Amino acid sequence: MDTNKLQITKEGLETLKGELLDLKEVKRPKVVERLSNARSQGDLTENSDYHNAKDELDFLDGRITELEDVLQNAKVIATSGSNGSEISVGTKVTLKSNGLQHIYHIVGEWEADPAEKKISHTSPLGKALIGRSRGEKVEVEAPAGKVVYEILSIE
Repeated sequence: MDTNKLQITKEGLETLKGELLDLKEVKRPKVVERLSNARSQGDLTENSDYHNAKDELDFLDGRITELEDVLQNAKVIATSGSNGSEISVGTKVTLKSNGLQHIYHIVGEWEADPAEKKISHTSPLGKALIGRSRGEKVEVEAPAGKVVYEILSIE
């Protein structure tokens, strides 16, 4: 696999494309207009609205550049190839640990959202799970110590 390519699911790619479109077509034009209005107020040295708008525009432009780079280097991972036999980017996995079941979605780095149980394939748990099969146990080093997970199912 090309190591320069960022792995991403199809839904993750669409989310990033949507964010880029929103930044370019909605947010950036508003900030440019705000900057223009602030600039027309005269003395820029003490014009906080001008400086705030300029900082916001710099931030937006940086994020736009970052997203364009990610999208250019993204490799969409096909999730239908594993047929539930092996964990890979794009699969959902049910794990059991300490008597509790958890369902995680293995995603690319740019999609990770622990609050939504989306973990990156480069996270400690993600690395331990990639390539594993149903019934296997994996051990992950956590801040509280080693945690053992049993793989119950793969979708």
